[in-house]
Amino acid sequence: MSLDASREPLPVGGLLDLRGRVALVTGGSRGIGAEIAVRLAEAGADVAVAARTVDAESGSTAARIAALGRRGVPVPLDVSDGAEVAHAMDGVVEALGRLDILVNCAGAQPARPLLEQSARDWEEMEATNLRGVVACTREAARVFIAGGTGGAVVNVASIEGMQPAWGHSHYSATKAGVIMHTRAAALELGRHGIRVNAVSPGLIWRQGLDESWPDGVRRWLEHVPLGRLGDPDDVADAVLYLVSPMARFVSGVNLVVDGGILAHPTW
Repeated sequence: MSLDASREPLPVGGLLDLRGRVALVTGGSRGIGAEIAVRLAEAGADVAVAARTVDAESGSTAARIAALGRRGVPVPLDVSDGAEVAHAMDGVVEALGRLDILVNCAGAQPARPLLEQSARDWEEMEATNLRGVVACTREAARVFIAGGTGGAVVNVASIEGMQPAWGHSHYSATKAGVIMHTRAAALELGRHGIRVNAVSPGLIWRQGLDESWPDGVRRWLEHVPLGRLGDPDDVADAVLYLVSPMARFVSGVNLVVDGGILAHPTW
């Protein structure tokens, strides 16, 4: 442990520089995950785009990364399968030479009232949203430690991990677990030079959201201090900060990206 406080600060131009780094983004084929993968590539990283099924969408994300002059590799990965997770980590190292960054973005969010939820509903939610995060973090950490250069993990949680919503009790519980797992992993892995953080998005725009949930969108816009829904790139920018040298002394943090909605009093 060093007590030396005389280290030179990084130049401003290098604070978001990910050149020479390799990232794995789960759930990277569409939505928030795809925008995160592309943003990391824009900062210079080569990116493995993991999805349950390698299809046109995952290929499209990889093509966007390639168009930026970076290597983009689609990776088939069911995060709920521990053996598959370990195999995927080895595959990323084999394909791209190393692994420095993990972003756990794969997740499920079906809505169902508590009294209608089955044990299977809970098992499936937990398998992807929590157990998958734990497995990917553990296996990536083993790769980071073997490489000897540290690493960065960002888990995509949710404001519902702090404030529940109707019909989302199982989802909220898993996201609360992700937030606490983030802190616990940061505590245990920091001695290996591994930083672990989370981002908790609020309501993020996706195509058709205003048609599928008009009442929710209306209520959000009536209450959010910044006056709009979030965009996937709002979350991607937060992730870029947390995996970059700019956040080199930040670990165990849950960064809320919600336009200020949680600032509202609840009484």
